[in-house]
Amino acid sequence: MSEQSVHLDNWNEVHTAYHVARLGTLSAAAKFLGVHHATVIRHIDTLEARLGARLFYRHARGYTATEAGQELMRVAAATEDQLTQLAGRLRGRSETVSGDLIITTISGLSPRLTPLFVRFQARYPEVRVTLVADERRLRLEYGEAHLAIRAGSRPQEPDNVVQKLVTIPTTLFAHKDYVAKFGMLENGNYGAHRFVSSDVDIPVVGFYDWFKRNVPPEAIYYRASQMRSIEDAIHAGAGIGFLTEWSGNSNPDLVEMMAPKPEWGFRLWLVTHVDMHRTAKVQALLRFMKEFLQHLPHLPHLPDCDRRN
Repeated sequence: MSEQSVHLDNWNEVHTAYHVARLGTLSAAAKFLGVHHATVIRHIDTLEARLGARLFYRHARGYTATEAGQELMRVAAATEDQLTQLAGRLRGRSETVSGDLIITTISGLSPRLTPLFVRFQARYPEVRVTLVADERRLRLEYGEAHLAIRAGSRPQEPDNVVQKLVTIPTTLFAHKDYVAKFGMLENGNYGAHRFVSSDVDIPVVGFYDWFKRNVPPEAIYYRASQMRSIEDAIHAGAGIGFLTEWSGNSNPDLVEMMAPKPEWGFRLWLVTHVDMHRTAKVQALLRFMKEFLQHLPHLPHLPDCDRRN
């Protein structure tokens, strides 16, 4: 086997391969691990590519470990025993709400969510929060974050637990100085106004289709790559753009240019990987967020979660 094996940084892949070798089929390993069939295939393919060695013979009856695979499995079996012993020692400690908690969301939500996370820390002072506010999606299956707050259509990645958080009314806003100069938005006069928009396609957001159908490209005078930058441009008077009512109504200098439409609603989802979903700190944050957000205006009842496989 390659010397790369001593540098493996993802035990999940080795753990998956170990149980495939032990049980003989992908489906049996997936059932035992409680993961999607595609996850097992991905872990094995990634591990073989990283090691530069074939770990399994694929045949009609299942998977059989090669010589390299048998060598890896011996190491994995010993490691599994050690981890089981360690888990027993740490179990009591893991039941407390403490330690690092990495949360990822899009940049535009940071001003609204940061006060909530600070309140969460006031209740659980042993938690250290890291907020990654970026349009790039961190990979929960690789442990890059414990919780994702995602916008748009329902996330479909396998092995994730998905909960609908809120649907926030969203509509077009402009700064009062813009309105004083260009007037109010009226049905059909979109070409006479200046608009602020994203510089990338965002079809998962409800208002995107309306914007493409109704706003002439030449009426878009300001583009930005991130939601926070779009919001900054609207606040600065660059033009008319979509904001959630969370954001638009919190600034007395902004004017609502149209009544919100139901299909424009900005949907937020709580997403956790199945391996992290039941940990004490993640469960505590999920409960806290629902408790807090349910008392804000315009936010509907939050239904139970489901698992997307």
